[in-house]
This record gives sequence, C-alpha cells and structure tokens, in this order.
Amino acid sequence: MSTEVTALEPATLIQPEEAVEVKKEQTTSSAKSFLAGGFGGVTCVLVGQPFDLIKVRLQTAPEGAYTGMVDATKQIIAKDGFRGLYRGMGPPLVGITPIFAISFWSYNLGKKIVLWANPNRSSPDLSITELMVAGGISAGPTTLIMSPVERVKVLLQIQGQGGENKYKGPIDVVRQLYKEGGLRSIYRGVGATLARDGPGSAAYFGAYELTKRLLTPANATPDSLNPAAVLFAGGMAGVAMWSIAIPPDVIKSRLQTAPPGTYKNAFDCLRKTIAQDGTKALFKGIGPALFRAFPANAATFLGYEASLKIMNLLW
Repeated sequence: MSTEVTALEPATLIQPEEAVEVKKEQTTSSAKSFLAGGFGGVTCVLVGQPFDLIKVRLQTAPEGAYTGMVDATKQIIAKDGFRGLYRGMGPPLVGITPIFAISFWSYNLGKKIVLWANPNRSSPDLSITELMVAGGISAGPTTLIMSPVERVKVLLQIQGQGGENKYKGPIDVVRQLYKEGGLRSIYRGVGATLARDGPGSAAYFGAYELTKRLLTPANATPDSLNPAAVLFAGGMAGVAMWSIAIPPDVIKSRLQTAPPGTYKNAFDCLRKTIAQDGTKALFKGIGPALFRAFPANAATFLGYEASLKIMNLLW
C-alpha cells in the first residue's frame, strides 16, 4: 500500500483573497449598473420632458380644453413660451438619477433572483420571459421613489392650466402636501404607479433584450452592437412599455392631481373616470406618450450603455 499523499491542486481551493476579489467584482458591477442607470435617466428627462408635460395636460384637463396634442402644444407655448414645455422638470431631473439608478440596479437584482430560483437550469442565459420577470421585479423598489417624485411633477405640470399658480416650486409642493396629509398625501397614487410600472417594466426590459438579440449578427454578442442598434432597441423598449401603461398612468395622473377627497382610491378613480368620460378617457395622452417613448428611451439606453462602457474602461 502506498503511503504517498497527493497534494491538493492550488486551483481547487478558493483563497480568502480570491473570495474578496469575487465579492469586490460583484459590488463594482452593482455600482456601475446603479451609476449608469442614473446617467441614462438624466438623458431621458432632457429628451422627453416636453412630451411628458403635454401627456399630463391632456390626461388631467377638463373635457374640451384641448382638441389634441398639437392644440395643447400651441396653447402651452402661446401662454408660457417654449419654457413652459419644461415646467415641472426639476423634480424628475433631481429624482431621475436615483429612480433610474435603482431601476437598473433592481433589474440586475431581479435577474439574480431568477437565476437563484432555478439553479438546475441547462443554460446560464436567461430567456426573454425570465428577463421580463426580472423587469417586473425591478418596479417594486423603483416605485418607492418614483411615486412621490411624480406626484410633485404632475402638480407642477398642471399649473397654468386653469386658475392661479398654487405652488412656487418642488419644495413648496412637498411642504404643502405634507401639511395637507403627511406622507400619505405625498405618496398618493403609489398603488397606481406600481400597477403601471410592474407590467410596464416587464415589457420595457423584455422588449429591449429581445430587440438586441434580433439585431445581433451571427457569431456575435448583444454587447457588441453599435450605438444605432442600441438607440433602436431602447426606443422599442419605450414603445412597448407605453403601449400597455397608458390606462394605469391616466388613473395615476388623475388621482395625484385631484383635490383631496375627490377619489377614495385608484379603483374609485377608475370607476368615476369611466362613468364620466367613458373608456376612451383611459387612453388620453397616448399620442404624446408614444411620441416621447421612442426618443426618450433610446437616449436612456444609449446613455446607460455608453456610461457603462466608459466605467468598464476606467475600473
């Protein structure tokens, strides 16, 4: 019997230093996704704000106030100039960095959850359905910031639509809302926001990943796509989201801009909206929303991908 002891190969052991490096790499990846998402969000606001303002005006104005998107644009410019198209941009511009940062970070977290839930998978690549699930998961954490930011934004956007201006700016809106009903008032519409962004985010990230795969040449990876392809994929992601998100978005906008006591909750808002204006009211603002969707989200994903590549070069 041989007494020779075979030494363990160094590669079979994970040294403490290697474990630290793995953890550091994962943390850096999360940090990059967070920062890149914030940069993509800023580009989204700069491109999409005028379209978003017109959408909100159409959704919340009394019946007959505007004949359509073009008429709303003319009236806004006639009254407030081109600067009026950027009314209410402060809250989303300040809030969009953490919103999109958390959205993209949460999307990556969602992908990890999907992988964790199916450890015996035959392929490490996620299917489009699994990516859509990850996208839906991302809406949860994002809504916690998205809802109050949008509450402030829409209140500022409808100013000038009728009567005198009630708010001096974003901080004044928050102050008055808190005085009116505390955090509950600030977070009014959070359920409607989640109802919009849950399915919407699933469609958003699913459409982006699907379009990238369809545009990827044989023997190449989606990461190698040129900026034009990324722009197109991002634009299609926005169109996919807003094609299904308008009805809950209408309810959210009405709920968040109505005087206290107008609606009991989102379901009451839905019931009263249909009773008063019919089901067509649930699609108010779809024109500017879709017009905004392509360029704004094309800019979002290009900003995200470009900043991510720069960070990968730096560290």
